[in-house]
Amino acid sequence: MKIFCIGRNYAEHAKELNNDIPSEPMFFLKPDTALMRNDLFVIPPFSNEIHFEVEVVIKISKVGKMIQPQFAHRYYEEVGLGIDFTARDVQTELKAQRFPWEKAKAFDNSAYVSKFFPKESLPIDNLSFGLKKNDEWMQQGNTQDMLFTYDVLIAEISKYMTLKTGDMIFTGTPKGVGSLASKDIIKGYLNDTQVFELKVL
Repeated sequence: MKIFCIGRNYAEHAKELNNDIPSEPMFFLKPDTALMRNDLFVIPPFSNEIHFEVEVVIKISKVGKMIQPQFAHRYYEEVGLGIDFTARDVQTELKAQRFPWEKAKAFDNSAYVSKFFPKESLPIDNLSFGLKKNDEWMQQGNTQDMLFTYDVLIAEISKYMTLKTGDMIFTGTPKGVGSLASKDIIKGYLNDTQVFELKVL
């Protein structure tokens, strides 16, 4: 199982981190060991600045390679909500040295995903989603603001890597990312319905 994460797929998020807006999808990978198996996130000892990034996640439902955008909708049936946890201080240091980001993005338990929902049950192309920290809204977005659609993302990734059943694509985060501290409680929402709650240690 592979976890693909799309970077800078919401223009306002790219701007808040002073990053360029990409002209084509950019992605990176997390290993399967990054996937959280419970609802308790432990801040790792190597970072003093862990950020949350809430994202709509799609799950690949069949094997595909070199998928054309017009057929990409056939390759996923379920949608969920996830968090791409990022060691921002570590990432900033790595970027300054032009090193890869894996230490900052792919560490153990750096990816959380809610349960999945049939895509037919949600307005996936106009889907509101967001994250509250300690009952205060931090991130609110809508999938219609994605720079690159689900189908474009699937087509782009499958140019380079075979997609397999169970693979996940984190489709990008809106503006409002921020840091976490011990005892924080974070909640995720799809269309104003809470779909997860996590505690931070």
